[in-house]
Amino acid sequence: MARSHSRRRKGPMRPADGDLSRPGAPQGAGRPDAVMAAVDLGTNNCRMLVAHPNAQDFAVVDSFSRITRLGEGLSGSGRLSKAAMDRTVEALKSCAEKMDRCGVTNSRHVATEACRRADNCDDFIGRVAEETGIVLEIISADEEAGLALKGCKSLIDPDVPYAVIFDIGGGSTEVLFVKIEAVQDAQSARDMEILGCISMPLGVVTVAEDCGGGDLCERTYEEVGSRVARLLHPFEQMHGIANRIIAGEAQMIGTSGTVTTLGALHLGLPRYDRTAVDGITLDFETLTGHSRALCKMSLQERAAEPCIGWQRADLVLGGCAILEAICGLWPVGHLRVADRGLREGMLMDMLQSTGTQQTASVAPE
Repeated sequence: MARSHSRRRKGPMRPADGDLSRPGAPQGAGRPDAVMAAVDLGTNNCRMLVAHPNAQDFAVVDSFSRITRLGEGLSGSGRLSKAAMDRTVEALKSCAEKMDRCGVTNSRHVATEACRRADNCDDFIGRVAEETGIVLEIISADEEAGLALKGCKSLIDPDVPYAVIFDIGGGSTEVLFVKIEAVQDAQSARDMEILGCISMPLGVVTVAEDCGGGDLCERTYEEVGSRVARLLHPFEQMHGIANRIIAGEAQMIGTSGTVTTLGALHLGLPRYDRTAVDGITLDFETLTGHSRALCKMSLQERAAEPCIGWQRADLVLGGCAILEAICGLWPVGHLRVADRGLREGMLMDMLQSTGTQQTASVAPE
């Protein structure tokens, strides 16, 4: 596999059994009274799901999502700022309170690109443990991509033999090339093999900061796309994905705020609705049309869009530029939108560790 360009760290030692902050204890996930939680701390968002497992699936009973911009200023300084850490600790306190109220018995809490890159991430991890009781586990880009695959697995067409799956995050973009294994028995579940994984050090926050803000001129927009294409070119050469697309053997899944935002714009939603967006299919022409329309708007006009708002108005164009480059390199023609990812993947991990294949039933946030 192609490896992340970012430095990797391991989090602190895990606390003893019974502590709220204890990362996944597999033997507990199958208990009738089990309550599971998955926390995903990204460069831009802090998100959590709390779920009850049962014999067939898991049902989400509580959720949390807040934009904290943990990686704000990181690309220039190499460090997490005090203001960003303060915002994130407050969000994680809310997660801890929710887990306590829900009686969580089994949980996992991961941090991604911002913590992989920051020189002072150890101090931040220690502060989080001390002030919230949550022990963060800093995962590699490869594991991040693998969890995203598990989270959106149910959206993959099992009859198309290959899949390109990408996640445009705040600080990085992960791309997976996956083979869907054929089975003789039509009733059997198909396995999926990750043929390749690449992590690019480009995300919506890093692009916005490196390019001087969220209003990307046409030239800068094209430069971002060209850089993405250059970074992905060796990955394409290694795996021959374009040939699979020409043969009609590949599908594409997008799991990121960029594609879900474009999906919501396409549906004309007055406010974001996860249940309406998750699983819809968008053709590339539609995606490009919405992306280019956003490029023509001012920051204020983008912020006025009900499914964007001020918190995302300066980030969305960077994501559109990355998305357009991915679609240009691999012209599948359409993609399926997945409003799911790491959190669902972590919950699937907890469930599968009991030895029972599970599916996910997700409630709207």
